Amino acid sequence: MTANKTQPTELSVKTWLEGITDPVRRRDCEQLYTMMAELTDTQGVIWGDSLVGFGQYHYRYESGREGDFFRTGFASRKGGLSIYLMACGMDQHQLLPKLGKHKMGKSCLTVKRLSDVELDLLRQILLDSLQEMARRYPE
Repeated sequence: MTANKTQPTELSVKTWLEGITDPVRRRDCEQLYTMMAELTDTQGVIWGDSLVGFGQYHYRYESGREGDFFRTGFASRKGGLSIYLMACGMDQHQLLPKLGKHKMGKSCLTVKRLSDVELDLLRQILLDSLQEMARRYPE
């Protein structure tokens, strides 16, 4: 079995944030960082070269492949902010239509900027995701 390519690094989140040249994007990332740190009661860690992850869990697929990854996190991408979460909780089904301008994939919520969404709803969606992660992958 090969290990995940994306692993936690020693790069400081502060250094990573300072490398974001767009001031609005940097402020959005700082705000996401603060929100996720509060919700997880952990400090973020840079995974790979561009992901900020909070918490960690171990998974094992039926195929036998297993590894470790963060419970929630985000990245600053060319098209916007990618917010990684467990996208299956009941609250999310009800809250996503009210969130604001976004795209939702299997486990990635993409927003262009935080001002496009209702932050209280985003917070609730993240909390719902963390509760589902705790149910599926107890610490």
